[in-house]
Amino acid sequence: MEAAPIIGGLATLASVISFTPQAWKVIRTRDTSSISTAMYAVTVVGFALWLTYGWLLGQWPLIVTNGVCLLLSGFILVMKLLPRRGKKAVAEALSVPPAGEPDAR
Repeated sequence: MEAAPIIGGLATLASVISFTPQAWKVIRTRDTSSISTAMYAVTVVGFALWLTYGWLLGQWPLIVTNGVCLLLSGFILVMKLLPRRGKKAVAEALSVPPAGEPDAR
């Protein structure tokens, strides 16, 4: 097997996985105070542009990877911009109790 598909696959995996812990922490804690709004806004724009670029080229690896990263980083940005009760509503809709609280389900 050639090196390029292996490197591309590993890059995809690292990119997608990198946002998962932050998204999960935001859901669990409902705390976004330490997240930079500007950084996530630029990140979301970057992924939207990469997704568009992949779409224009018809490159499914770019489309899928950047689409998933756009969803995850967009979710984090939306949670950052939501008021506290909005964060709580989203987390409760996902059925995740706040960190440190027992699951009352």
